[in-house]
Amino acid sequence: MFAEVIVDITHSDVDRIFEYSFEGCGIVPGSRVLVPFGRYSAEGVVIAVKDTSEFAPDKIKSIIKPLEDIPALTKETLELSEYVAKRCFVTRAAALRLFLPVGMRKGRVKEKVIKYAALKEGVNADEAVSTLKKNAVRQRDLIYYLAENGGEETAYLNSEFGSAAVHAAAAKGFIEFTAERRLRSPYSGLKAGGKKVELTSKQLAAIESVENTDKMTTLLFGVTGSGKTEVYLELISRAIAENKTAIMLVPEISLTPQMLKQLRARFGDQAAIMHSGLSAGERLDEWWRIRTGRAKIAIGARSAVFAPLENIGIIIIDEEHDGSYVSESAPRYVTAEVAKRRAAHYGAKLVLGSATPSVESYLKATEGEYNLAELPERINKKPLPDVEIADMRQEIRRGNNSPFSAALKSELSECLSRGEQAIIFLNQRGYSRTVICTECGHVQKCASCDVSLTYHKEDESLLCHYCGAKYKMITACTECGSPFIRYGGFGTERVVAELKKLFPQARILRMDRDTTSTKEGHYKILSMFAERKADILVGTQMIAKGHDFPAVTLVGILDADMSLHFADYRSGERTFQLITQVAGRSGRADSAGKVVLQTYSPENAVLRRAINYDYKGFFEHEISVRKATGFPPYTDIVRVLVASEDDECALSATKEMYERLNVIYKQNREKFAFFGCMKAPLKKLQNKFRYQVLMRIKDGEEIIAAAGAACAEVNRGKVFCYIEINPNNLT
Repeated sequence: MFAEVIVDITHSDVDRIFEYSFEGCGIVPGSRVLVPFGRYSAEGVVIAVKDTSEFAPDKIKSIIKPLEDIPALTKETLELSEYVAKRCFVTRAAALRLFLPVGMRKGRVKEKVIKYAALKEGVNADEAVSTLKKNAVRQRDLIYYLAENGGEETAYLNSEFGSAAVHAAAAKGFIEFTAERRLRSPYSGLKAGGKKVELTSKQLAAIESVENTDKMTTLLFGVTGSGKTEVYLELISRAIAENKTAIMLVPEISLTPQMLKQLRARFGDQAAIMHSGLSAGERLDEWWRIRTGRAKIAIGARSAVFAPLENIGIIIIDEEHDGSYVSESAPRYVTAEVAKRRAAHYGAKLVLGSATPSVESYLKATEGEYNLAELPERINKKPLPDVEIADMRQEIRRGNNSPFSAALKSELSECLSRGEQAIIFLNQRGYSRTVICTECGHVQKCASCDVSLTYHKEDESLLCHYCGAKYKMITACTECGSPFIRYGGFGTERVVAELKKLFPQARILRMDRDTTSTKEGHYKILSMFAERKADILVGTQMIAKGHDFPAVTLVGILDADMSLHFADYRSGERTFQLITQVAGRSGRADSAGKVVLQTYSPENAVLRRAINYDYKGFFEHEISVRKATGFPPYTDIVRVLVASEDDECALSATKEMYERLNVIYKQNREKFAFFGCMKAPLKKLQNKFRYQVLMRIKDGEEIIAAAGAACAEVNRGKVFCYIEINPNNLT
C-alpha cells in the first residue's frame, strides 16, 4: 500500500505530495505519520491511500509509524485544508496546522498520566503490618490507609507518608502501581451557571426562522440585551437532540468563560473550549475530547472554527461584525468563509449574530442572500440607555484637562453613591500614548517600527504596541537633551490613576492586554466585577461586547471619535459598532442605564446615529457612500504587501511586483476601480521596510489568483511578499 503525504514543513520548496509505502490497515487519509525525510525524520499528514505507485519500489521509502491510533483529520477537514491553502495563498502544511493543536506537533506535549497505588489483591493489612519492623510507622500507616480507602494517587501518598515508605511497601510486594490518563480540564473551577429561561415569543420566532428557512445562513440582528444568547443555546440544544454537533464562536477570549459557564449548565461535559489562552496541554486534551466524540460542542474564539467535529448541525458566530474574526497572520483566513464551507458540507445552519452587523452581512440579508431574523427589543422591554454627549472642546475651554468631563464626573459620583457599578471604556492601554519633548517636539519612536512608543508607568517603560519592544523610560529628550518631557494623550493606566484621585474609596479594576496576560486573567477580573468586588471597571475593547453585568448603570466612553479618523474606509462603521456595543453594557437589569460619550466631534453624523441606536439609518448612508466610491462590498480590495529588512531589496521587489500586476491591469482595466503602488502606511514594522500595491477590483477571482501566483514568485530570499483580500487593517 502507498500513502500520499504532506510533510509538516511550511517552506514552499517542499509544498508538494510525497509518496511512502506502508503495510497493514492502520493508516488512512487524515492519519498523522512519522516519515523519513532526507537525513532526518519528519511528521506529516496522509491525504490519500492507494494500491499502486508510479515510482520504482527502490525509490519509495516506508512510513516509520503512525503517530496516533485515530486519524487526526477527517475527509471534510482534509478538503477544507486544501481550500484554505488555495484561498489564503499558503502551503498545504501551513493550512493543515490550523486543524491541529500546537502541542500535538513534534510531541511537544505529553499525555497527563496519573500514577495510583493500591494494596495488591489478596494482601491482608494486619498480616502485612505484622511483618514490618516496629519503627516502620509510616509503612504501617500507609498500608492501613490503603486498606480503608482503596487506591490513591501516588503523589498524595508520597506527600502524606513519604516516598521512601511508599517504595519500601512496594518492594515488599504489599502495594502495586497503576497509571491512568487524565484529561486536563480548563476552567475546572468554573461553576456551571444560569438556568433555562422561558423564551419570549420574539426569541421563539427567531429560532423558527433559523430552522425553517431554506437559506443556510441567517443574520440574527438583535439589539444589545435582546436575548441572542438564549437563542443560541436553544439552537444548540435542538442540534444536540438530533445527535448533531455545534460550534459556538465568540470574538474575545474574555467571553469564553461566560459562554462556557452557560453551556456547561445546559450540556455538562459535552462542551469543550478552544482558544490560544489555554495551556498547550489543555488545548490538546480538549481537542481530543472533541475528536473522539466525548464533547459535541466547541466553544472558542476564531480558531475554534477548525474544531475536529463531525456531523455539524449548527455554527454560530456571535458579534459577527468583529474584526478579530479575520486572521492578520498567515494563513489570513476569514472565519465566516471557513464556517460557510463547513456548514455547506454538513447541510448545517450558520447563524451570524450582532447588534451592529457588518455592512456586507446586512446588505446580503436585505437582498435575500441571507435569511434575516430580528430581535428589536431588550428582553425585559427596558429602553436602551440614554446617551449624553460631552463636548470635550468646551471642557478644555473651561480649563478641564483631565480625562473626564464634568458630566461624567457627576454621573460617576451619583452612580457610586447609589451602590451601582460603572464601566469606563478607552481603547488605549498604557499611561500615555506618546512621550513628547516640549523643547524640540521630538516624539519617542520604536527603533524597529515607524510608530510612537507608549509610556507604561507601572514599570517605567516605553513599549511598542506593534512589535512588543520595551525601552527604559527617558529622563531627557534623546534628540536635544532637554529634560522637559510631556505626556501626550491618556491610556487606561492613567485613567485608573485619575479615578483613584477623584474617588479614593472606589474599588477599581483595569482590563487590558497588560492585566490579562496571565492564564485565566480575563476570567478573574470579570468574575471579581460580576461578584461586586469592584465598583468601576476600566478597559479597552475587550470589555465592549457580550458581557452582562446587571449592576452596571453607567458607561463612560472616552475619546469616542478616536477611530473615526483612521485612513480606512471602515472607520465610520467600526466607530458606530464600538460605541453601540459599549453603550449596551449599561442598564441591562431593572435600573435605567446612562451613557456619557466624550468627543471632540459632537456634530459627526456617525456619532449622532450611534447615540440614537439608528443602525438602519447608518447602514443606508454608509452603503450609498460605498456604492458611489466603489468600496467593498461593491469591489474587493486586494493588497500585495512587500517587506524586507533591506529597504533597497523591498523597493526593488515592489517594482517587480508592480510590473507583473500592471500587465494584468492593462488586460482587465474594466474590472479595476483603483490600481497603485506606494509605501505602506506603517513604513517600517518589526525591522522590515514595507511597500504595497493596492487594487480595487470587481469580479476579480481570476485576477486575485494571478496576483497570488505573482506574489509567490517574488517572495524569495530577503524579501517577504504576501497578498491580502479585503484586509481588516490597512496600516
